[in-house]
Amino acid sequence: MLLIQLVINGVALGAAYALVALGFVLILNATSAVNFAQGDLVMLGGFVAVGAAALLPVPGIVLLPIVVIVMAVFGLVFSLLAYFPLKSRPPVSVFISTIALGIILQNGANALFGPEPKVAPPVLEGGYLKYDELIISRQALAIIIVAAILIAAQHLLFTRTQFGRRLRATAQNRRMAQAIGIRVNWMIAATFGMAASLAGAAGLLLANQYFVTPTEGADLIIKAYIAVTIGGWGSIPGAVVGAMLIALFEVIFSAFISYPVATALLYATLLGILFFRPQGLFGETIQKRV
Repeated sequence: MLLIQLVINGVALGAAYALVALGFVLILNATSAVNFAQGDLVMLGGFVAVGAAALLPVPGIVLLPIVVIVMAVFGLVFSLLAYFPLKSRPPVSVFISTIALGIILQNGANALFGPEPKVAPPVLEGGYLKYDELIISRQALAIIIVAAILIAAQHLLFTRTQFGRRLRATAQNRRMAQAIGIRVNWMIAATFGMAASLAGAAGLLLANQYFVTPTEGADLIIKAYIAVTIGGWGSIPGAVVGAMLIALFEVIFSAFISYPVATALLYATLLGILFFRPQGLFGETIQKRV
């Protein structure tokens, strides 16, 4: 029974991490640039949830659309500040700009909310479901369901809508997409908005059980980076699987051994994957001409 409870908690944490990694991959595929502020956007989403809850004391599921919309708008603004002015410059320029904006977000959150951890409302009202000796948190189940809906919605958007096809065309070949009349700058801006909204949703989902602090973004971006590396650079399914694997180590392994040992095993696994399958679990092998 304990193992089942740990698995459910691990899947819930992994589902939230998957939203972070998914937004990371969307921007990577659309721009070929790494958004090092993706973790800070998660932090910002958590604080948006905290602030919204102060004005509207309702469960997190009611605040979720507000957080998603606010973060989507911020994602558009983020693209105008961090990407478009520098898109013709060397890639390192965009990397540095996202780091700079992330630091600005950290210090802004610290100035507005203070350094102490803050808590957002639970997705659903607290409590547990009990079946025999199995006790399951309603919050964990709610996180899994909400994250699954958001991931499924993103998948349907990309595969079943004309807008999604334009987004994929822009990510696959920007020049060709522009040649056939797709407004690629709009598509890239929309991708930033989607990535920020996913990060904001993750911030709301995490900010109740794990709290939110101005400096937590650094840890989250490292986990997103690891998830993408494990799953395959640019692979959306791989990002989800990589996020779940990270949560597996953090929750299940930590319960039976210790958190430091579990963390060491996670990085050892990462090194093993890099050694034996450097393209990641879902990545394609790059062929080199001789």
